[in-house]
Amino acid sequence: MTDPTSPTAFDPHAATGNPFAPYVLAPTAPAPAGIPTEPVAPIHAEHAAASTLAERRAELLAHILRSPAPPHVSAIFHEIGRLAAGGPAHTGIFEAALAYVDARLDCADFVLHGVLRLVLQFGDDLRVSRALVEHAHRSLLGFKYWPDEPGRDSMCTWTENHQILFASAALIAGQMHPDAVFSNSGETGLRKQEIARRRILRWLDLRFRTGFSEWLSNVYYDEDLVALLTLVDFAQDDEIRRRAEMVTDLLLLDLALHGFRGVFASTHGRSYESSKKWAAEESTTDTSRLLFGAGSFARRENMAAVCLALSRYRSPLVLRAIATDASAEPLVVRQRMGLRLDELKRRWRLDPLDPEDMMVLLSLEAYAHPATIEGFVRLLDRFGWWDNEFFRPFARVRPLIARLRRLGLLRTVFRLLEADAARNVRPEVNVLTYRTPDGQISSALDWRAGKGGDQQHVWQATLGPDAVCFTTHPGPRRARSPGHWTGSATLPRVGQIENLLVAIYSIPRRPFLLYPNRNLYTHAWLPRDRFDEVVERGGWFFARRGDGFLALRSQRPARWSDATGEDAGREIVAPGRDNVWVCELGRRATSGSFEEFVDRIAHAPITFGRRRVAYRSPSQGRISFGWRGPLLREGRPVPLAGFSRYDTPYGAADFPSDVVTLAHGGHALRLRWADASREANGFLA
Repeated sequence: MTDPTSPTAFDPHAATGNPFAPYVLAPTAPAPAGIPTEPVAPIHAEHAAASTLAERRAELLAHILRSPAPPHVSAIFHEIGRLAAGGPAHTGIFEAALAYVDARLDCADFVLHGVLRLVLQFGDDLRVSRALVEHAHRSLLGFKYWPDEPGRDSMCTWTENHQILFASAALIAGQMHPDAVFSNSGETGLRKQEIARRRILRWLDLRFRTGFSEWLSNVYYDEDLVALLTLVDFAQDDEIRRRAEMVTDLLLLDLALHGFRGVFASTHGRSYESSKKWAAEESTTDTSRLLFGAGSFARRENMAAVCLALSRYRSPLVLRAIATDASAEPLVVRQRMGLRLDELKRRWRLDPLDPEDMMVLLSLEAYAHPATIEGFVRLLDRFGWWDNEFFRPFARVRPLIARLRRLGLLRTVFRLLEADAARNVRPEVNVLTYRTPDGQISSALDWRAGKGGDQQHVWQATLGPDAVCFTTHPGPRRARSPGHWTGSATLPRVGQIENLLVAIYSIPRRPFLLYPNRNLYTHAWLPRDRFDEVVERGGWFFARRGDGFLALRSQRPARWSDATGEDAGREIVAPGRDNVWVCELGRRATSGSFEEFVDRIAHAPITFGRRRVAYRSPSQGRISFGWRGPLLREGRPVPLAGFSRYDTPYGAADFPSDVVTLAHGGHALRLRWADASREANGFLA
């Protein structure tokens, strides 16, 4: 969900106060008889159930029947699921959804896809009134589908997930009304299809070849899936439908490769506090449970699971085989995603001064980066975005920006401010995930170290659904982005060798001007109550869950915080501007007992310097890593960049990728982008 509460000065998720609706659908009428009022506590399956997709689909729909609509814009999808399960139509939710779309509130594009699915799959259902369907068609014809269309609003239209949501909705709405004139834009449905098609194909091409800017997001992959499945199910254009299926395959491959016990247990390009801490708050756990058998039908903010349950999309069997691989051998996944901003013109032929190209760059949230600031300011002019509430911080300094443009200094000034002003941007990332049957650790390697962060979740270790560990340099408690746990006020430099990870923090001594880095400490999330054992020894914090073990060490003296509420007994604080955190995973099968694991690590030599560590790991040998220079194991450099698009035991693909081939458990998938061919030897029925 778009987050409107960050105070970051040049953050489009910034606001003073909240001018938006609170991202809920307030029913216009009471729920009909038979709809429960109390939510059902979800049961989390850590291991894939031996059930068929049809059985899991029935479980999902049964769970929806037993549950009230969630207090979120995703409620429309929940109620569509109720219709599919044979329940009554909650007209009050559907009317609220149409009012939300008509008001052009932020995330109206999420709701709009529910409206499209309602009309196209249940428009003739006797439980849905003709008046409601007619209202839906009027809403489709009057909506604003792109920022160049008339009307002032404060919708977020530009991030990666929003762009495909808006463009795919425009294509399908135009397809439904080819000869009608859309009242807001004055375009015919045919013209709207033509414009949307170009944008969709470009978005799909970049996602297939380079991956997602919002990499491995346990929030926004849900929204991407909704848009992709709308294209798969309703697009009349064969090429778009096939390519949408292929990108859906790769998005679900990411879930399969980086999932652990029903949790999307990886680094994330964008995530929020609750999604990082608690598995039931992930927007992808329902999808994981439906397709792969592990996860929970939490029904909090998930929209895609209902779409999948009603979709013509068929998931290749190899994806479930990968997701449920129970091999005792460790799995190592290396992946590269995204674009380098110093290669925009040379490699990607993207010109920030071209409006369509600049919209592509905004999918990386490259607003105030020196390479894109001039193009972005032109979009503020072109689209009237000075009045958009997300860009209020820019509007406040509009005279200064105008003066810098006249003097030719705009790019120079933003180069000086880059570490602070461009904290949202998500350029190319190299990801490493290491998994055993008992634990997983994942990170974004050496990514924008020392620069301001926003919603990026740089590393995480996981032994169970809520038995997770990660560190951040916190922002203010009152903020969410970056906040006390969401994102990082200052990004660390991270190095990882399989089960061993080092995160080095260096909070700048010169305070950031736009987002002051006032918290001069780092901290770790280690919820004691979610592990079976937690002990401290020799400066180390040790945790066990089942047969999985975790060791965490801070260079600075660290202690349990005196926080109350949710953080009590779960937060470890280490004061200091500079700090090194070390995390190592072990397991009974290779480390012996938990006591033996603790003893070996507690006695392992470890020395810290200024922003540097040398450690003789019981599992990885002699390693050293610092704020500068390579990560060394036994004196040899370990690569932190230049990965392939995919480097996995199940298959590999170059970066950028044109062909992706996967095989496991007797199942195979081959995707060839040039001719949009998709070949698999079996699909989930």
